[in-house]
Amino acid sequence: MLHFLPAPLLGVIASALMLLNILLWVPLLLAVSVIKLLLPFKAVRLVVDPLLLRIAEAWIAGNSGWMRLTQKLDWEVSGIKDLSPRQWYLVLCNHQSWVDILVLQHVLNRRIPLLKFFLKKELIWVPIMGLAWWALEFPFMRRHSEAYLKQHPEERGKDATTTRKACEKYALVPTSVMNFLEGTRCTSAKQQRQQSPYQHLLKPKAGGITLALDAMGEKFGAVLDITIVYPDGRPTFTEFLMGRVKNVVVRVRTLAVPHAQPAPGQNAEQALRETCQLWVNRLWAEKDTLISQILADKNRL
Repeated sequence: MLHFLPAPLLGVIASALMLLNILLWVPLLLAVSVIKLLLPFKAVRLVVDPLLLRIAEAWIAGNSGWMRLTQKLDWEVSGIKDLSPRQWYLVLCNHQSWVDILVLQHVLNRRIPLLKFFLKKELIWVPIMGLAWWALEFPFMRRHSEAYLKQHPEERGKDATTTRKACEKYALVPTSVMNFLEGTRCTSAKQQRQQSPYQHLLKPKAGGITLALDAMGEKFGAVLDITIVYPDGRPTFTEFLMGRVKNVVVRVRTLAVPHAQPAPGQNAEQALRETCQLWVNRLWAEKDTLISQILADKNRL
């Protein structure tokens, strides 16, 4: 364990180990993905996709390794005992920091299928990582304001098409579709701008899970509702690398997949959208209460 080192030095070592782990696994990931690109047949996908997932899981295990070496973290995790890597999951989580992704991958790696995140289109240009996300078929989304869509109506619906195409591919092998319902990292400034009714969260958006359920709802065996809490405050990625995050609380709930029953004169898509929005609103109210309880319990210690 290297956590006794000065924070700046620890940050340099952690960053170097993270980069070495990327350089070890991403070239292999890209080499295998080229096979799928050159031979775009279902029979090939059924062989190559599981191999890509094993490589990604080894990459994540490497991240967990350098985290154990450089970080002195007190993990408090519950709700992961009965999960299965052979089932399809829809995974929902609150979002506070880029650290959330490492936390989710560390806790869930090899317990459920690889998490597939919905990413902003611009992230495909991130050096090395953009290619890795492309190879793993993470869907890249363009997020436009309503004002932009009014000026460019031809762009409306393209994200829905991207989501459906991605979900069609995910139906071939067990997959975990991951969605941060808030759409962005939660900060106090964003809460104020939104006039969020929650103490610890931004307003949830149901569009992503509506599309996922519409495309492959019959495949999902369960919804995983995940709550991440940093009792010492929301960390930046740099603070994490420098060993300044001491406690992480992760609560996982396994929930039934929501289903919609259209009202008379209502189409199925509209019914699903309204059902999902009401469902995530209730979920977020419960999550906000849970976060308050966790923080109160930690403050009493």
